Amino acid sequence: MAEPPVAPEPAPGTGWTRPRLTLRRLFGLDRSGPPPPQTLSDAPWNVWTIPNAIGFVRLALIPVLLVTGLSSDSGTDALPAVLFAVIGWSDYADGIAARVTGQYSRFGALLDPVVDRLLVVSGLVICWKFESLPRWAIAVLVARELYLLVAGRIALSRGIELRINWWGRWGVWPTMSAIFFALCGLPTVAEVLIYIGLALSLMAALMYTREALAATRAAPSS
Repeated sequence: MAEPPVAPEPAPGTGWTRPRLTLRRLFGLDRSGPPPPQTLSDAPWNVWTIPNAIGFVRLALIPVLLVTGLSSDSGTDALPAVLFAVIGWSDYADGIAARVTGQYSRFGALLDPVVDRLLVVSGLVICWKFESLPRWAIAVLVARELYLLVAGRIALSRGIELRINWWGRWGVWPTMSAIFFALCGLPTVAEVLIYIGLALSLMAALMYTREALAATRAAPSS
């Protein structure tokens, strides 16, 4: 006979109840409920955690990816493609580690998207050099990243903190897959995927902008 489920306990000192770890939540498919308080803007950095250690390894591999990719003859050597895949898929590893151990942190919440953006930009730099993806699409994606970087800093300076939306979540993997297949020398598959990723990424940027403008209008004037 199955044991009755144990009720989740509040995280010490926060009053936040850690959700029960289902398979959907473990793999990031269920993101319902408020974010962990350890990740909010007023939380301590808490740098030294297992998930952040994975993030540091991912970050350290990005220069290796750039050097091996840019120094290759055609931009389709095996090592850059493998490195890109390892850095990309290990994004799941640090998320799973955080959910299993409960080691959420403000530092990790900021490190993870920075590493993801650096990975995408590094892959696009390699693809730009060897023209393995349409350069106009690469330029639009880079412009979108720069826009979000600047707009995000402005929003934070006004006390507005935006959470990633589902357009952004769904846009990551077609874009990353396009870069991976380009590094593997499969240009047709890569080109189809980059257009899908581009459309989703632009829609995500539009939704972020609408959310930020709505929050700005709702904020009380000083």
